[in-house]
Amino acid sequence: MEQWQQLLRDSLTEPAQLPAHLCGDCTSLQTVTATFPLRINPYYLQLIEQPGDPIWRQAVPDLRELSDPVCISDPLGEEDLSPVPNLVHKYPDRVLLLVTNQCAMYCRFCTRKRKVGTSKMAIAPADLDEAIRYLRQTPLVREVLISGGDPLLLSDERLDKLLSRLRSIPTIEVIRIGTRVPCTLPQRVTPRLAALLGKHHPLYINTHFNHPRELTPEAARACGLLANNGIPLGCQTVLLKGVNDDAATLRQLFLGLLKIRVRPYYLFQGDLTCGTNHFRTPTSQGIAIMRQLIGHISGMAVPTFALDSPGGKGKIPLTPNYILDQGTDLSFRNYLGETCIYPESGDPI
Repeated sequence: MEQWQQLLRDSLTEPAQLPAHLCGDCTSLQTVTATFPLRINPYYLQLIEQPGDPIWRQAVPDLRELSDPVCISDPLGEEDLSPVPNLVHKYPDRVLLLVTNQCAMYCRFCTRKRKVGTSKMAIAPADLDEAIRYLRQTPLVREVLISGGDPLLLSDERLDKLLSRLRSIPTIEVIRIGTRVPCTLPQRVTPRLAALLGKHHPLYINTHFNHPRELTPEAARACGLLANNGIPLGCQTVLLKGVNDDAATLRQLFLGLLKIRVRPYYLFQGDLTCGTNHFRTPTSQGIAIMRQLIGHISGMAVPTFALDSPGGKGKIPLTPNYILDQGTDLSFRNYLGETCIYPESGDPI
């Protein structure tokens, strides 16, 4: 058994298994995990320093998950956008393919917490066959995003077979994998896995780090293995109250990601996912944070702040407004607050 498999097997799945100093009234948390499952593997557990810290908030159940008065079960309308099981066709030229219901750690803010880790997200071989048939019959689709659950929890053999099947479809040009494994279980990224993935270019990976303390030597090694096999890496961070909702934390995170060869790609406003309302921040807070980042750190380190529209209407960027007037000339403020003029016509100023 490989190290990552042993770590996964040794995961905590019941509140009573949590160390005493990390869990007050564990009995009450049983009501949460009866609906939204718990899994914390030993690697991610050791990143927690104390109750309430940014790592603890992401991993340990909270009673507020059961008293969410605002959010809904399927905020992005994925179930209504699935022409075949476990395939979501939201945008014309790309699809989301869900291939597993398992994760190395069940994030308390998960968009699909309604079904990840439960029998509600059953993925049978016949479903995958149907998805492949759909893609063969829909030549407009040129890009597939593989997600779940976490696709990198599949065995090397299953991943290789899946990627080979997708690569056999002439109209599929680009494959992306969405995975939090480099953050939550970096031991899973072995030289063999990285080389296997590198056989299927053009292949991209978007991973998911939310806090600088997740940028460990193990995570850096995992990302390095992937990058060394020619895989471009991006990061999709979620803005989370009490975890990373300030510019200083995100500045440290985004600059740290560049050091391990991961390009900050998206900073997402929290989805309206039932059980996650206590993590959400006002959009104005995220826009204010972006204003403190844009121009003050390298553009390479600045992601797009975006909101995934409720009901499956697509992602929209949320950016600070720098434009003052757009007439004969463009009048705007720069990142320092200075007023600048750009002539729109060819006439001399």
